Amino acid sequence: MKFVAFERTQQGTGASRRLRHAGKVPGIVYGAGEPRMIELDHNALFHALKKEAFHASILEMELAGATEKVLLRDFQMHPWKPIVQHIDFQRVDATTRITKKIPLHFTNEENSPAVKTDKCLVNHVATELEIQCLASQLPEFLTIDLGELQKGSSLHVNDLKLPAGVKVVTHGKPNPVIVSVTEPVVEEEVAPAAAAPAAAPAKKAKGKK
Repeated sequence: MKFVAFERTQQGTGASRRLRHAGKVPGIVYGAGEPRMIELDHNALFHALKKEAFHASILEMELAGATEKVLLRDFQMHPWKPIVQHIDFQRVDATTRITKKIPLHFTNEENSPAVKTDKCLVNHVATELEIQCLASQLPEFLTIDLGELQKGSSLHVNDLKLPAGVKVVTHGKPNPVIVSVTEPVVEEEVAPAAAAPAAAPAKKAKGKK
């Protein structure tokens, strides 16, 4: 994806506030050289942030007539308004080793024996993974085929077929679960209780003559 940034000369809280009032977002680009202060059009950035590729792929930033490859590192939103307040990018090249969270795309779930035959529920325990790789090897997402899922099974990190050069960061967990399968709950039919025999009508007491 490509986007356009502009050089920012003024710094500080007051300057950033004026930028935001003018429909701009202050930001910074760092890595592989001197950090550069930038500003971006808020509406264009706001819509770009809605796209998955903007978060998990190498971006082409046009700045001062030159194009640089960057990676989105962080952004801050207003606590309750749909306003981007600040954004950070990192310069990368083919030899930069990066750590990045990328989304998981699940396919063929509905065709798996667990779902199609046994009517099980498939739980997506993880929807993204943190990976390490060279910038040139960064995948936009990982596709996970669930077509072979069986009842009572689960899918772990070690079961994934990763692209060449990509390693999952598990933060000490040996083999985290990605997908689990829950068997359907079978409701037992309760037989209706037998009707109790009707009570005999009470006898009226005879009055004394």
